[in-house]
Amino acid sequence: MSMVSYAAGSRYLSLIGGVCMSFYDWYCDLPPSSPQTWGEQTDVPESADWYNSGYIIAWGSNVPQTRTPDAHFFTEVRYKGTKTVSVTPDYSEVAKLTDIWLNPRQGTDSAMAMAMGHVILKEFHTAGKSEYFDDYCRMYTDMPFLVVLDEKDGQLVPGRLLRASDMADGLGEEKNAEWKAVILDGNSDEICVPNGTIGSRWDESKKWNLELKNVADGSEVWPKVSLIDGSDAVEAVAFPYFGNLENDQPIFKHTDHASVLERNVPIKTVETKDGAVKVATVFDLMAANYGVDRGLGGGNVASSFDDDVPYTPAWQEKITGVDRAGNSGGARICHQC
Repeated sequence: MSMVSYAAGSRYLSLIGGVCMSFYDWYCDLPPSSPQTWGEQTDVPESADWYNSGYIIAWGSNVPQTRTPDAHFFTEVRYKGTKTVSVTPDYSEVAKLTDIWLNPRQGTDSAMAMAMGHVILKEFHTAGKSEYFDDYCRMYTDMPFLVVLDEKDGQLVPGRLLRASDMADGLGEEKNAEWKAVILDGNSDEICVPNGTIGSRWDESKKWNLELKNVADGSEVWPKVSLIDGSDAVEAVAFPYFGNLENDQPIFKHTDHASVLERNVPIKTVETKDGAVKVATVFDLMAANYGVDRGLGGGNVASSFDDDVPYTPAWQEKITGVDRAGNSGGARICHQC
């Protein structure tokens, strides 16, 4: 875009009280999941790298129309057996190039994404555990970090991350302790600060890396992703649900589930400088939020993908219109994705 059009757009945002911090802000074309997940602003490989993939989902992207010079990579990779899927409400240019076309109603694809997450958590992280995925979660994600559970209106709700600064001795961290989230080490069964937290990025300790080590003494750590084995208790945690809100949009069909869903979560009690607090791992809270049944009892969990519980394939079917069994070839939506 020209500087004239950029200036016009940024000026308009300023006049209506907005803040324009980057070029992406005014024309709204930055895919937020990319920087949220990887920390980079659309810093992606070239399209030729699609040749290294065995499964490609085109979601929010109409490659033949908006990236025409790259489209041949998308089509040619199929000759080596790569499976392609398109997610688009209309039969767009990219839909005709894919093996599977998933067409949720306009504005409802987030419900389908939640159902995919439910299936992935169940088939690769709980009921059918993948050692590869489990190791990845320990090393490269925030899933092992401990979250403080706050009491609100008589219910436990997820709060903020537990930090080194919450502990009586600060876990030995003199600099940026309030910016160093903690984990439970499976080797020692002790709470510690692992390498790679944002606090280490700015304390000049040169420990801003992803080596599985305790920043205090350099000992090897094995982050516990879940507290399901060895928890102090299993308690109900409340999660908000917004899919029941009535609206005047004929496309989105709201459901009749409660606004607050309680699901059982394994927890530990930790002594801090301000007293005892209850904590759970990010993974345990996420699995509970998705309604995955992990044998912890309680309600609002799904024993199968056909249960009408947020966020199962059956639940999303009523919202998106995408058959829980899939709308292409009879394969289940969960196995397609």
